Amino acid sequence: MRARTAGWVAGSVAAGSIALMAGGLVLAYVDRHRLSPSLTNWDFSDVLASVTNVSLPVMGFVLASRRPGNRIGWLTLAVGLTLGLSRFGSAYGVHGLVAAPGSVPAARAGEWLSGWIFAIPIALISFVFLLFPTGRLRSRRWLPAGWFVGVAFGLGTLGLLAGATRAWSHPFSGTFSQVVTPPVLIVILVSFPAALLVSLTAVVVRYALSAGEERLQLKWFAAAAVLVVAAFITVILTDSVAGNVFLNLTVLCLDAAVAIAVLKYRLYEIDVVISKAVLYGSLAVFITAVYAGLVAGVGTLVGNRRSPLLAALAAAVVAIAFQPVRQRAGRLANRVVYGRRATPYQVLSDFARRIGGTYAAGDVLPQMAHIVAAGTGAERVVVWLRVGGELRPEASSDGELRPEVSLGSGPGVGPLPVDGDAMPPLPGAGLSIPVVHQGDLLGAISVTMPKGEPLRPAGEQLVADVASQAGLVLANAGLIEDLRASRQRLVTAQDEERRRIERNIHDGAQQDLVAMAIKLRLAGTTVDEDPAETKELIGELQADAAGTLENLRDLARGIYPPLLADLGLAAALSAQASKSPVPVAVEADGIGRFGQDTEAAVYFCCLEALQNIGKYAHATSARICLQAENGTLRFTVSDDGSGYDARRTPLGSGQRNMADRLAALGGRLEVRSAPGQGTTITAQLPSVPAS
Repeated sequence: MRARTAGWVAGSVAAGSIALMAGGLVLAYVDRHRLSPSLTNWDFSDVLASVTNVSLPVMGFVLASRRPGNRIGWLTLAVGLTLGLSRFGSAYGVHGLVAAPGSVPAARAGEWLSGWIFAIPIALISFVFLLFPTGRLRSRRWLPAGWFVGVAFGLGTLGLLAGATRAWSHPFSGTFSQVVTPPVLIVILVSFPAALLVSLTAVVVRYALSAGEERLQLKWFAAAAVLVVAAFITVILTDSVAGNVFLNLTVLCLDAAVAIAVLKYRLYEIDVVISKAVLYGSLAVFITAVYAGLVAGVGTLVGNRRSPLLAALAAAVVAIAFQPVRQRAGRLANRVVYGRRATPYQVLSDFARRIGGTYAAGDVLPQMAHIVAAGTGAERVVVWLRVGGELRPEASSDGELRPEVSLGSGPGVGPLPVDGDAMPPLPGAGLSIPVVHQGDLLGAISVTMPKGEPLRPAGEQLVADVASQAGLVLANAGLIEDLRASRQRLVTAQDEERRRIERNIHDGAQQDLVAMAIKLRLAGTTVDEDPAETKELIGELQADAAGTLENLRDLARGIYPPLLADLGLAAALSAQASKSPVPVAVEADGIGRFGQDTEAAVYFCCLEALQNIGKYAHATSARICLQAENGTLRFTVSDDGSGYDARRTPLGSGQRNMADRLAALGGRLEVRSAPGQGTTITAQLPSVPAS
């Protein structure tokens, strides 16, 4: 059945049910002074039942029109319709047969209908117990239970039908036990409670075996079902006024339990329908109150209730106050449906407004976490940011901004290594959504819900929508973090380089010059006394001066080697490869000259890689390959050493320096390694020809 058709059918059935209940109340009110209250159904329990039963067709209409494929809504509508027929049929029969004989046609049919149809709502409620909340049995093992409930109520209803037919000619001729034959009475007194207990067992077992959101939906429903079954059994066995009042109150509790499942846990995803109903209902109450207060109230005071001036004034008040009242009613409707959390539309709108403003990265990420937490009701939301090869927890909804964020009740979690663009598992998170921009993983959003309250599908979609819009935000935040980190690394590298130069000068050239000064003083004291020794000292001084000059040249080559400036990359790398403790093959055929910055970046990156190979790789050979094509200079440094797990190991300080040096020229670095398979470092950067 189409949703539109289902809505019309459900609306017609609900309207008919409410009309029947209202008609029964009107007839009972009309006959209240003619007959005894027990006969006219105008005592407290009957009026309470008619009022509370109106909730059944209303709830059934909402469920059936929104989810026509779920049987719960149609069963609830059927319960309301049969209750309406029973109430109206009884009041109609009493009015036409006793209170005002012959005043209405087919009065006997109404009394006959009310004599047996009241068993059908009990049977339908039993099937609601069996099928709630999915509209299906929990499994095929419960089919015998469904058949037992159907047969038990079917036999009892047939017996009641036979008794009502036998009393057709003489209605009100006896009590219920006198009209129904003893075998039928025994069947009713035994089968009805047994069927109710079987259906209640189905609810309790489903609740005991359920988990997550279904368990939350069944928690209140199961408690209400226990009360309803107890009240039904009490009414069947005693048929007292107190029992009827108790039954009416328990049915109202059952309706409230279904409403809790719908409103709090979005059972049938009808939150939008309920929100609109509350909104327009509030507006209707406001308009009615304005007209009643001005036209009726003020008109009564001035003696002119039909004054066009008052009607125009009421219309003006409604027109002026409509929009503010509509906004307040919308907030009320959202509070009724969504509780204290924001609606999905509000979350996305607020997020778009936030990222459109001039917020610093330190403000945007915490705001993102707070916004997602407000829309999902999460206990904690953590925004992760990718910086280099790591995924770092940068902000959380509870204000934890430390580099190590504690997730849940566990210990703090530090940065996680990232393999390519695959998101690593995030510890302690119930849901983790990656944030991707132009195919690159930029971060993630992890959500931890309160214990016992799972994240609903609407919440998952909301987090996914926010993540899809957060790519640019995290891209900017990542650039800022990269810039901050690279600046720190540059300062650190400059300090380390300065200390290295100072150390090399102190331990090398400075010590040589001190030794030369000592020898010069010694030669000055022996020049007149021992010319031969003086000549020997001068020879040593010449050798020391040559060594010191060589040390200074080596130190200068560490800053920018003359061979690289004179002959280019191929010659400079070949010279360094010859000094490596590991045999290194250099492949640089056809490589020309490039800009000074480009050649320096490639040269020092290759030297850093060779130093790492010599210190850590335990390799027997290495290779450097240079290629230039299509405006890109590409180099690869590989070895056959022990390797390591590059997916779980972040970049070392040397590799990070290489990445920074290349990034400054628009290049990028890639490291591939695995235990026992060696390491390959590949980099490429735009090639700028030498001027």
